[in-house]
Amino acid sequence: MAEDFDKLIGDKKIPHKIMWKRMFTYVKPEMGWLILAFLLILVNIAIDISLPLFLSKLTDNLQSANISLKVILMIAIGYCLLGVIGQVFVYLESMILQRAGQKIVYNLRMEVFEHIENMSQDQFNQMPVGSLVTRAVSYTSSLSELFTTILVNLIKNILMIIGTYGIMFFISWKLSLSMLPFVAIVAVVSFFFRRIIHKIFTEERKNISDLNTFLNENLSGMKIIQIFNQETRKEKEFDKKNEKLRKTRYKVLVAFGIYRPLISFIYFLAIAVTFSFAFKSLVSAGVIVAFYVYLSRFFNPIQNIADQLNGIQKAVTASERLFNLLDVPPKVLDKDDAIEINEIKGKIEFKDVWFSYKPDEWILKGVSFTIEPKQTCAFVGATGAGKTTILSLIVRNYEIQKGQILIDGVDIRNIKIKSLRKAIGQMLQDVFLFSGTIKDNITLHDDSYSLQEIKETCEYVNADKFIDKLDKKYDDVVIERGENFSQGQRQLLSFARTVLHKPQLLILDEATANIDTETESLIQESLEKMKNIGTMLIVAHRLSTIQKADQIIVLQHGEVIERGNHQQLLKNHGYYYKLYKLQFEER
Repeated sequence: MAEDFDKLIGDKKIPHKIMWKRMFTYVKPEMGWLILAFLLILVNIAIDISLPLFLSKLTDNLQSANISLKVILMIAIGYCLLGVIGQVFVYLESMILQRAGQKIVYNLRMEVFEHIENMSQDQFNQMPVGSLVTRAVSYTSSLSELFTTILVNLIKNILMIIGTYGIMFFISWKLSLSMLPFVAIVAVVSFFFRRIIHKIFTEERKNISDLNTFLNENLSGMKIIQIFNQETRKEKEFDKKNEKLRKTRYKVLVAFGIYRPLISFIYFLAIAVTFSFAFKSLVSAGVIVAFYVYLSRFFNPIQNIADQLNGIQKAVTASERLFNLLDVPPKVLDKDDAIEINEIKGKIEFKDVWFSYKPDEWILKGVSFTIEPKQTCAFVGATGAGKTTILSLIVRNYEIQKGQILIDGVDIRNIKIKSLRKAIGQMLQDVFLFSGTIKDNITLHDDSYSLQEIKETCEYVNADKFIDKLDKKYDDVVIERGENFSQGQRQLLSFARTVLHKPQLLILDEATANIDTETESLIQESLEKMKNIGTMLIVAHRLSTIQKADQIIVLQHGEVIERGNHQQLLKNHGYYYKLYKLQFEER
């Protein structure tokens, strides 16, 4: 699945010019703060490269025949005062950059999350949750860090190198020229290092994404892994992916393990050569001390630049994969002239509807039917006949390839998606409950509902029968996915959630499956009440639950083969009759 996802969005190369332009759009709103931080950086660099001059003067004064304690004291006070001022500027610069960085991450994560929300179910089926989480959390941080930490420090280090070399040239141009060959060697080494590390980090990002996807999927399915004793096989699969990441990380360590000592060796060689020239040129002790400090301040930024180049490659790779996700257009979108609907009567029409998940593999083939307002309509057929697909198409989880779906005579493609879904209540077989409380799961954190409304709704759908037995009742804790409640209890909570939001059209997809007899009777009673709400569409394998439906549509291989109420279909002695007889004999 992760490989399919990477084929879908992960391998698209974005030209560097376009990518930097796109990245800058997220930084632009914070440019004022970044410029202010840059000005503070300039002041801080000026202070930093000025401090060794104080040490030079102090050394020369200490070696002077006429030592002046007053001058020495003034130099020492000036050095300390300038150092304190520099640290204040460092603090202000850091706070401003962090503020800007957090704002960039916030805005970017919001955009990514909203983009993911707008994707269709078809797209979610191709996108592992682990990969989406990595992009929404890790990659957004990488882009922010690029502009507020990495690039800032890169510019700072470059300016520090230029400033340091300039002041060294001012102190002694001869000693400064002796360093140029070493600067050239460092530049060449850094260039080749950057090219090598780029390839390694691209591989590393892919391996991290694969590992996150694997973990997310297998932690969610741990129950099945343990039931079927698949732990050993899964350990081997995890070991493979973990080993891939370990090898990639090892390549990074080797690359930096060679690069950093090499730069250090060049640094020490530069010190040796510079000092040799210094003794031959008979320069003062103050100049030698200053040059020694400046050499450290010259080569340290060069070493840091390697880390920044490393960070840039990481951030660029992460941003490319993030933009690849943002470039995937949602398949189901509102038309420009789509309308809002405030209320629906509930008439549903399918007119020669054709639909496939994959090209030329038709799930529905020319399906046509009409459901009148307030009717209860059930869909029956073997697995894969297209029952659930019909319900998914009504709420526009997918777009049809041919035909029309109308609600109250309006093509659903001409209705705004949010408006359409607001009018429809869905109750599915696999009920999803969020971590929180029972109340939170029913209201979905909408504080506009009073506790009295919630209680009345739960009484209406019979959910109060088990809620009232709980210690904290509506404040009782729901763990992840609602695992501390039975299937039937979760279903009753989904009924309450749906009814509370006042839908005008109800969809039930296998809502009574896998439920014990006692809970089923409560659910059947709830369903009878909910028929008064509006048009109801039901998919059910248990034919006993749909005998009172106004209309039953029988599907086979994506086509409607029978239609009528329970009694009419039994009299026809067709496919429905055979299904009913089979279930009756089983009972």
